[in-house]
Amino acid sequence: MKKIPKLTFPDLFKNTVKNYGNKNALAFVGETPIKFKDVEKQILALMAYLENLDIKPNDKVAILSTNMPNWGITYFAITFIGAVAVPLLPDFHQSEIENILNHSEAKAIFVSKGLSIKIKDIKNNYLKNRIKIEDFSIIETDHTSKAYNLEAKPAKEYHVEEDDLATIIYTSGTTGKSKGVMLSHKNISFDAIAAGKVQPINETDRFLSILPLSHTYENTLGLILPMIYGACVYYLRKPPVPAVLLPALKKVKPTLILSVPLIIEKIYRSKILPSFTDKWYINLLYKIPFVRKKLNLIAGKKLIQTFGGKVKFFGIGGAKLDKNVEKFLIEAKFPYAIGYGLTETSPLVAGSNPQNTILQSTGPSVQGIELKIHNPNKKTKEGEIWVKGPNVMKGYYKEPELTKKVLTEDGWFKTGDLGTFDKNNFLFIRGRIKNIIVGASGENIYPEEIESVINNFRYVVESVVVQQKGKLVAMVHFNLEEIEKKYQNLRDEATNFIERKTEDLIKELKIHINTHVNKFSQVQKIILQPIPFKKTATHKIKRYLYY
Repeated sequence: MKKIPKLTFPDLFKNTVKNYGNKNALAFVGETPIKFKDVEKQILALMAYLENLDIKPNDKVAILSTNMPNWGITYFAITFIGAVAVPLLPDFHQSEIENILNHSEAKAIFVSKGLSIKIKDIKNNYLKNRIKIEDFSIIETDHTSKAYNLEAKPAKEYHVEEDDLATIIYTSGTTGKSKGVMLSHKNISFDAIAAGKVQPINETDRFLSILPLSHTYENTLGLILPMIYGACVYYLRKPPVPAVLLPALKKVKPTLILSVPLIIEKIYRSKILPSFTDKWYINLLYKIPFVRKKLNLIAGKKLIQTFGGKVKFFGIGGAKLDKNVEKFLIEAKFPYAIGYGLTETSPLVAGSNPQNTILQSTGPSVQGIELKIHNPNKKTKEGEIWVKGPNVMKGYYKEPELTKKVLTEDGWFKTGDLGTFDKNNFLFIRGRIKNIIVGASGENIYPEEIESVINNFRYVVESVVVQQKGKLVAMVHFNLEEIEKKYQNLRDEATNFIERKTEDLIKELKIHINTHVNKFSQVQKIILQPIPFKKTATHKIKRYLYY
């Protein structure tokens, strides 16, 4: 990519149209992609439409929508006129949406058909326009506006600067209250270009988007990054359940997929591992390292075919990947790579490509971004990870005191994550500082490490380890359907068979945990969690709900 004069979305997009105007840009799976030059035409028409709605630079405009080509077109049109995009996660509760619209003082909202019910009863003094994102038709407005016209062009010229605010992203974190993270054009643009140096992207690449665009991870790396390098992004018309995702993978044959650990962990535990452990003789063979590696390699080839056969980069971020699953991916020679980042850092700060992965590491810092371990422990070398660079946020919207707590005067962002570096400056994450449990003798207990042991026990889907009255308690969600299916032939012998089997599994699990962790990390009690834990957009458990 040639040198860009300014790190702003309109400048980057102008460069893309110049270099890749006739290349495919955005599409629904199975439908004809829109070319970059046609995306530009639609952006200009929507900019003119925003003018008619009296949207001016620095005004806030919300997007509440499932992923689609018009999501990106809307995002670009808003930011190209110097207004500020406020993406809302589709799974936000109506009350959260109302709070964010009030807090951001959004003047307009673009909403997809299936989510419009969430804003139906919202009333405030700021929101003047509600627009259907599928065709840009007006749902409600205070203005006498013209209809969206594809041939229209904006009446004014707009000059967006690098430090201008591009977006306010409200986090749906694991610790409770949503915060509005202010990211500039430069924050996001710099981070996307830096990511492109970790894994080269070009105009022949195809992304399949399965994470919400309203999350920074997908927004920067799944929209801005492919736009800069002229790659095409494909979207699903329905949620990415297996029945929708598998045919889509065969049609698109993506070269890059951005994912979260839960997706690949679920595939490993529900599909791959049972094929090696269900039959006793294969299970015996699988315990022999040489045989295991051969079987994993065969499984890896099948897995690549499942993902369309052409995947060269399967990015995993948003939470820590289970160690056993990662060992399988390495032996399977599956082209995975792990990245680490936060909404406040646009998001990527460390990452590697599939040729450069190290077990349980997120890789080194990306080019142009500084990482350091603040106040490391003399013995363990662990400390809080601090980040500095052009990707670090401007601050939290309307929260100056909160901003001061996490941003030092000389520009370091305090991540709240505990980590270490190896001799090659590869970063290793231990867990969130807030999650650490202090034992009776003052020792640090890392719940994520205990949960990793629990989650690798048969039939366990997920778990949360907490401290209750000084004791370690594991809350565990079993796959009860799988237990029922396996023991269906015995179920008629006693109506309470499944309950008894679950009780037996809990006893087995407690022994399993306490023989695989140090004495400080042994659990005293296991509680059955009957339904899945509530999660964030990147499928991290909202731990604060279970403390």
